[in-house]
Amino acid sequence: MKLDQDFMRMALDLAATAKGKTNPNPVVGAILVKDEVIVGSGIHRKAGEPHAEVHAFQMAGEHAKGATLYVTLEPCSHYGKTPPCAKLVKESGVKRVVVATEDPNPSVAGRGINLLKEAGIEIEVGLLKEEAQKLNERFIHNMIYETPFVLSKVAMTLDGKIAAYTGHSQWITGEEARREVHYLRNEVDAILVGVGTVLADNPKLTTRLDTPSKNPVRIIMDSNLRTPIDAHIVDCSEASTIILTTQEANPEKVEALEAKGVEIMTVAAVNGKIDSKNALKMLYKKGITDILLEGGSELNASFLRAGLIQKYIVYVAPKILGGKNSYTPFRGNDVETIDEAVKLHFDEVVNIGSDLRITAYPLG
Repeated sequence: MKLDQDFMRMALDLAATAKGKTNPNPVVGAILVKDEVIVGSGIHRKAGEPHAEVHAFQMAGEHAKGATLYVTLEPCSHYGKTPPCAKLVKESGVKRVVVATEDPNPSVAGRGINLLKEAGIEIEVGLLKEEAQKLNERFIHNMIYETPFVLSKVAMTLDGKIAAYTGHSQWITGEEARREVHYLRNEVDAILVGVGTVLADNPKLTTRLDTPSKNPVRIIMDSNLRTPIDAHIVDCSEASTIILTTQEANPEKVEALEAKGVEIMTVAAVNGKIDSKNALKMLYKKGITDILLEGGSELNASFLRAGLIQKYIVYVAPKILGGKNSYTPFRGNDVETIDEAVKLHFDEVVNIGSDLRITAYPLG
């Protein structure tokens, strides 16, 4: 059992190296083991390219016969951009397959496992399941809800402030925490901010790492199209930009922004504001599978109260700002009692340089 866990953990570690590169597909790792020796390994590197099992079998060759396959996600059983992996596994000659978790894709949903069982291959399902599901939390959410997985990133002081009353916020956290944010950007399809952040900070919202990286799509929630035509985010030479607005937007401003290469998406309004739920559905149909929510506090609050955030990453700096008018991460409307608080589960708390990083998920 310990050996099984060791090999599956290796497969999970392999899969994790492809985070952010396989969207809209899941990240998957596979390891082939014979006589306690690894004879093949592989990951799914990019959507449309061969799956992890294919790479593992190509490496193993004839050594795959009689081996055990450890795979982090159920082998697919349908024809998509690539042939079904379950058929490949069935014909490979392996004697045993250990699967971390089932595939939530309705096109698979247990069919791959059943196909292997019917072929007489010994199957075990559920080893390190929780770790495997967390690794593919974005993909699982996509399959169930058909909306992007929304990750809220916040940097705040110990007393829960993200900016002084003037709006000044640079820099709350240290260099290590700020560098981590660029790794987060490198993994997601898009970054989402409100127009208030654009007006206050004029950010570029690009990924700045020493290693090759990608720039996610930059999305601005801007009901009245107040984004300045000369804002950094309007320059689409490094990264593309989508502005979500309403029918009230000035047609001349729309034309000017589109001339700069910005895509304008008109979303239905609720009480004069963009309907966030509808916006997420529209973005998912465009192929955006996960979003890093980077503020500001009013936008954060609207997503919080609408239950649209699936994961929170909060960086806490060893600083106290004080003041009743300093900005907090989630503003919005006041609630009357503590019972109305959104309840979370703290999944991880670690030191990042001089700061803390708290990872949390909504309960329920």
